[in-house]
Amino acid sequence: MTLHRARAAAFAAVLTAAALSLTACGSAGSTAAKSGEAAQPGGKAAKDATSAADFGGMDALVAAAKKEGKLHVITLPKDWANYGKLMDGFKAKYGIDIEDENPDGSSQDEINAISSRKSQDRAPDVVDLGSAFAISAGSQGLLAPYKVADFDKIPATMKDANGLSYNDYGGYMSIGCDAKKVSACPQTFADLLKPDYKGMVALNGNPTKAGAAFGAVYAASLANGGSLDNIQPGIDFFGKLKQAGNFNPVEVTPATIEKGETPITVDWSYLNAGYTDKFKDKGIDWKVAIPADGSYAQYYNQAVNKWAPHPAAARLWEEYLYSAEGQNGFLGGYASPVLFDAMKTAGTLDSAAAAKLPPVTKPFTTFPTQAQTDAAKKTVTENWSKAIAG
Repeated sequence: MTLHRARAAAFAAVLTAAALSLTACGSAGSTAAKSGEAAQPGGKAAKDATSAADFGGMDALVAAAKKEGKLHVITLPKDWANYGKLMDGFKAKYGIDIEDENPDGSSQDEINAISSRKSQDRAPDVVDLGSAFAISAGSQGLLAPYKVADFDKIPATMKDANGLSYNDYGGYMSIGCDAKKVSACPQTFADLLKPDYKGMVALNGNPTKAGAAFGAVYAASLANGGSLDNIQPGIDFFGKLKQAGNFNPVEVTPATIEKGETPITVDWSYLNAGYTDKFKDKGIDWKVAIPADGSYAQYYNQAVNKWAPHPAAARLWEEYLYSAEGQNGFLGGYASPVLFDAMKTAGTLDSAAAAKLPPVTKPFTTFPTQAQTDAAKKTVTENWSKAIAG
């Protein structure tokens, strides 16, 4: 998720137009694909397991996953929400190899990979999707229900009740700025229209495909009289940025920031905050502000491919991400883990990492419903290109 995933990458890290890279090998009918058909001690095949109990408990799940020996993930940039360390931690703990395909891809790329590779060994086992895309994948019947051990601790509004997908980590839409290239860094969406920022304001992907860019449009809408029921003002805002000459069509990645091509970015707080540390030694003074006029937060979602070629490893990966180790791993990447409150209560939260999160002056507490997300996605798909054309 370089980080232009949206899952562009972002929220996508991330909706991008990057082409899907088919680097994995194998075919339908391989030993790995058929491993999910073997019955577990709990009586169910791995591909049908809806909890660790269906394997006979966590030890049996671990054994089944180790027997498969592989996990296919997709569009997970190593710098995105600390995924590099999380993948290394999983491999070290369980000895399971991870293949990370198309790390700079988008949420839509993930859905396309599931749809086009059903029952194939080169299909992704798990996906990490922006909310709009998780809802879409679930409605298309592409996801397998699975409830991690702490599923009940995930707030009801942040998960599918049947376990098709559930929030994992998230953050606020923020404005990042290279203080050595910009005389006065913007603090709000309104500031972005100032003439000082000609050709500077960039997004992390295309909002029709990337979650991060989609979130930026939603936040801009809230800053300009819109609502969760009306995202059009956000599209209009970026149209005005384009007309003013401030919109920069270059999609944000760490490389574009380092080269000075995208001195101002509208992106998730965990990515922008991560850039502050990443580029400090390279002389880049990266500042981060969470705009009070467009306070918007969102989470990415975990889900298991219904036809995962390594179904036990897929489910173990989810258990790992929702363990204290995994959730604190996201926190170490400046992302807010979904079990933040539960872990704080239990005393398992990394308080030092939590203290480094960017300050929020106007908390966002009401998330879009499925109907609102579907309607917003449709509006963006229909109107985005027209708004920034020319």
